[in-house]
Amino acid sequence: MSKNNFTSYLKAILIVFILFVSNNLTAQQRTFSSNPAADFWNKVQFGGGFGLSLGSGYTDISIAPSAIYNFNEYVSMGVGLQYTYASQRNFYTSNLYGGSIIALVNPIPEIQLSAELEQLRVNVKGTGQNDFTNNFWNTGLFVGAGYRTNNVTVGLRYNVLYKENQGAYSDAFMPFVRVYF
Repeated sequence: MSKNNFTSYLKAILIVFILFVSNNLTAQQRTFSSNPAADFWNKVQFGGGFGLSLGSGYTDISIAPSAIYNFNEYVSMGVGLQYTYASQRNFYTSNLYGGSIIALVNPIPEIQLSAELEQLRVNVKGTGQNDFTNNFWNTGLFVGAGYRTNNVTVGLRYNVLYKENQGAYSDAFMPFVRVYF
């Protein structure tokens, strides 16, 4: 299967999933309110992540704000943004930026399952003796599971589109911490 066919296949699956979930959710519960805008914002949570790694000649700074809409106590969907700056002295500097769409399912309050489609623009520039430039788009499709307590989830996610020595990530498995308020 070619990469274009595979990408089209993934998009179709995601659209069908979103339509299926949204149809089932709206069919399950109908509430009427005098202030629909207030009801909407009462179901929105904001959060995200921040990362900082410093070492001998190495810097990695990440910020990733996000927002989710809670359809009910079991299902949430949302969007996020991401920016990362990474630099290794005398080797490279890189900027990664983009966005993601996430779906969260909580079959029981302590367990959170997730699916996330992420699109990043990666700009890498070699420095010193490593004079090169590499700019590309990186797509990640992550499935994950985590332990949830209150508004914090800690877990592990897997990039099903991961290819060794290609893309923005060095491993298909990534730990995560999600916080939503």
